[in-house]
Amino acid sequence: MKSMRNWLWVFMGALVPFSPLTSQAAPAPAAEERVTETFEVGKNVYVRALTVQKSRNVMWVGTSTGVHEIDLKTLQPKNTFTREQGLANEYVFAVGIDSQDYVWFGTNAGGTSRYKDGKWKTYFPMHGLADYWIYAYASQKDGSLWIGTWAGASHFDLKTGKFKNYVKELVNEWVYGIAVDQKDRIWFGTEGGVSMFDGKKWRAWTHADGLGGPNVEELKPSANTGLGTRSRHDLSTMTEGQPTYNPNYVFSIHVAPDGNVWAGTWGGGVSRFDGSKWTNFTSREGLAGNIVYSIAQDSRGVFWFGTNKGVSRYDGKTWRSFGVKEGLLDNDVYALAVTPGGDLWAGTKNGVARIGR
Repeated sequence: MKSMRNWLWVFMGALVPFSPLTSQAAPAPAAEERVTETFEVGKNVYVRALTVQKSRNVMWVGTSTGVHEIDLKTLQPKNTFTREQGLANEYVFAVGIDSQDYVWFGTNAGGTSRYKDGKWKTYFPMHGLADYWIYAYASQKDGSLWIGTWAGASHFDLKTGKFKNYVKELVNEWVYGIAVDQKDRIWFGTEGGVSMFDGKKWRAWTHADGLGGPNVEELKPSANTGLGTRSRHDLSTMTEGQPTYNPNYVFSIHVAPDGNVWAGTWGGGVSRFDGSKWTNFTSREGLAGNIVYSIAQDSRGVFWFGTNKGVSRYDGKTWRSFGVKEGLLDNDVYALAVTPGGDLWAGTKNGVARIGR
């Protein structure tokens, strides 16, 4: 049974109910995960980012109307930030934690804001940042921070406070995902494929190299290539109310402990790269939807994929999916995060669902 908590989160100075829906999740055996709680953040408010800050045992929830800090012990909100508190823009697409435990908020057209101990600092292109649109963060072993933008990738040296930008080196300048592997190589998910930088050389892979599965649902090709103007460019995966197919477009990227790289594509499902070839998983194999917005992996090695048709769980052999019928607030799952306690949080339109045992 879902918890019947009633929370209040602050949005733009107004109180908005933050509470579970009254409908119950479908029953599941005790040994299996299920949707245990759902928390509303406001009607038509999108949850775009979920990031755990382990040092403080909190979850940062980035939404289209602000960012929230949630205590993972009590599951109560500690803070809500908007422009009034120091955030550059209310629409938050990414939250990153750097090696000095600063929290970085990537916004839609507002640059990136950095926060720690009540102090804020915002970076714009005038400070060296590649662009105002920010979508991903990842840190290397030396503590330096990579930032994915709509105009390339920015490398930020925490010691010097200086940026170095990469655009032409990437297979495509629109960067949505960044991950760092055990060899300290940086992987970028872009609108034109996957790029990798080993510190000296760059490599790239596209659908022609095996990235992204076939168009198993016979969807219409997408005209959204990312090569036009920002006034035309958008994040919609729909045309005339129907999902589309654009397998070079990578929304998310994850490096597993075994070194395999996973990339979530637009219409081509999720792709796994073992260092030599790509293997694709689509709805034919058991994936809920073929548009994969987010990827997470729990401590048992189980993969979770946020798709346009719910969350899919994959343990390497079997698949299981969760959608609105199982208790999610919406089927488009834009963000995933695993807590230290092992629960999975899934961010959708209208709120967050907690999946656990």
